[in-house]
Amino acid sequence: MSLRIDQKGFFQDTHRTRNKDTVTTRDQTECEQEVEILFRNFLKEQSSFGLKGPVLHRDKHVTYLLKSLQHLPTNQQALDASRPWLVYWITQSLYLLDEQLADPLINDISDFLNRCQHPDGGFTGGPGQIAHLAPTYAAVNALCLLRNERAYKVINRKKLSAWLKTIRDPINGSFSLHLDGESDIRATYCAASVATLCQLEDRNELFANTAEWVASCQTYEGGFGACPGAEAHGGYSFCGYATLILLDRESICDRESLLRWTVNRQMTFEGGFQGRTNKLVDGCYSFWVGALLPLIQTIQRRQPIKSNQAVSEQSDEQLFNTIAAQEYVLLCSQANQVGGFTDRPKPNGRGSDLYHTCYCLSGLSLFQDSGLDQTSIICGGDENRLRNTHPLFNIGPECARDAMAYYSQEKL
Repeated sequence: MSLRIDQKGFFQDTHRTRNKDTVTTRDQTECEQEVEILFRNFLKEQSSFGLKGPVLHRDKHVTYLLKSLQHLPTNQQALDASRPWLVYWITQSLYLLDEQLADPLINDISDFLNRCQHPDGGFTGGPGQIAHLAPTYAAVNALCLLRNERAYKVINRKKLSAWLKTIRDPINGSFSLHLDGESDIRATYCAASVATLCQLEDRNELFANTAEWVASCQTYEGGFGACPGAEAHGGYSFCGYATLILLDRESICDRESLLRWTVNRQMTFEGGFQGRTNKLVDGCYSFWVGALLPLIQTIQRRQPIKSNQAVSEQSDEQLFNTIAAQEYVLLCSQANQVGGFTDRPKPNGRGSDLYHTCYCLSGLSLFQDSGLDQTSIICGGDENRLRNTHPLFNIGPECARDAMAYYSQEKL
């Protein structure tokens, strides 16, 4: 498999930012220069050491993640209200890397998340804090990843359902992140995701009018904003489109416009994805934007073929350059020395973090499975292969399936 960056004339012929007359273009030019350094360094190493492609430093990532599960440095104290997120980012990353957790560690995770569950329903950012939809989503995902009855039983689904009703807008069907908090498309996706995974029996009542509100967040660009009238954004676009699919109402949005906006988020030179128009590339959008593509393709495959439709439109066309996307994650976001991933290369930049580690690996997993006819295309060879992730929930497909099967047989 040939690398994109190894093609003749790549550095000369690929579109680059030439103007430097605004802050935006100067930042973009600097980013491209940092990326070029990493691309050229890899090509030198490849020539010197006979590497067949970029290497996923699996062992370093596992070491970094397991250490972070037990202990974080003091500079991470700002994430004290995001502790279920830390657990989720770590467990999802370890799952993708095919690292099995020992039973005592699974029990410790279950017990900790149980302490994060609010007495009135939902989960908090840490023991003793208020219930909040974002850590509720993270906690539910983490518990489903454990695929363990003890973990499943942590979630009080009756109280979860009752709490969700208290943060639902009865007029438009949107959700707030917490009582008296802001209402946006993130919260609405989190609510739809946990209600589906936990198979809450009152989902029809909970999400009355919700789909129409979500559809109203789609912008003239094609992506979705945080709320009606806001700018299209990669994370919000994922949340909006995934919510409509979860509610079986995908047909009320403009899919073609969303697809056009999505494919244009891949950066021409860097190969990774940006989250908004005229913004810099960021490794986390490997998932937030990258997951939109298999979701859209799955819906398209279900559509009847029109008699006048071109043959090329009937097949699974390659919607983006998967090799370029994988090159960016492996060469520009991966922290080779200490493990983990970051957003983008920067001079004197930050090191890796758990958020970008999770979403870079999740995006990389999706990219590997994005070939025509759903075949695998793995940049760097089969040793870089990751486990699959579900593009709707971002947990293992079997984790989602097992959790829903378990809860569907349990009465509230």
